[in-house]
Amino acid sequence: MPRHQFQQYTIAIAKGKCKPPPNAPKIWFESLKSLSQVLNDDTQKLLEMIEKNQPHSLQELAELTGKSHRQVSRRLNRMAHHGIVELVKTRNHVRPVVKATDFRVEFGLHSGVD
Repeated sequence: MPRHQFQQYTIAIAKGKCKPPPNAPKIWFESLKSLSQVLNDDTQKLLEMIEKNQPHSLQELAELTGKSHRQVSRRLNRMAHHGIVELVKTRNHVRPVVKATDFRVEFGLHSGVD
């Protein structure tokens, strides 16, 4: 579904004009490129690390991954934008929490919500 159609669809849902079916996509990507920027091997490893170690801060996660705080923060913000993780603000830190662990991808000229 093209972006403009998806926008109209989500506005109709918000206005109560239509109800999405239970199997409707919860996360939408405009292209395979944008999908691959969010869902890839690095993302999977990061999600697994968060689930396994339950870090209390982004800095702690950065140390666990060997990546810079900036790299981890940027990737997590992108995932949070799509609802894959939640960034919980505490007094002095931001704690990542995994919200989605399994993904089903639909791809095709006629895939998606009608």
